Amino acid sequence: MTFHTIIIVGNVGREPEMRYTPAGQPVTSFSVASNRSYTNQQGEKVDETIWFRVSAFGKLAETCNQFLHKGSRVLVEGRLVPDKNGSPRIWTRQDGTAGASYEVTATTVRFLSARGEGGAEAGGDLTIPDVGDMGEDIPF
Repeated sequence: MTFHTIIIVGNVGREPEMRYTPAGQPVTSFSVASNRSYTNQQGEKVDETIWFRVSAFGKLAETCNQFLHKGSRVLVEGRLVPDKNGSPRIWTRQDGTAGASYEVTATTVRFLSARGEGGAEAGGDLTIPDVGDMGEDIPF
C-alpha cells in the first residue's frame, strides 16, 4: 500500500462553493494560493505562486463553506489527486505561458486567519479531521 500526504499553507483565492454528491454528501471546493519568495543566482527577487484546487467532504465541507472566505489564511492537509494521466492539470494562460494546478482532497483544514482578518469568521486554530466520511482505509 502506498500513502502520501501534502500540507499547504496559503490564502483562499475565491469564495468556497458547496454542492452535494448524488448520495447527498456535501462537497466544498475552494482554491488556495501558496507563495514563495527567493533570490536567484543573479541576485534578483523571484516571487512564485502555486495554485491548488481543494475539495473537502462531509462535515469538513460544511465547516469550510461556513468559515472560509476569499483571502483567508489556511493550512490544508490532504492527498494529491492526479488527472487521468497522473499529472497536475496543465493549461496555457492568456499570455501564452504554461500554467499548472493541483487537485487536493482535504483531510484536515486549519483556519489560520484571526477573526475578522482576511475575511475569515473562524477563530485562529480550528482543526476538523474528516477522513472517516470518505470511505477510505487509513493506514493508522
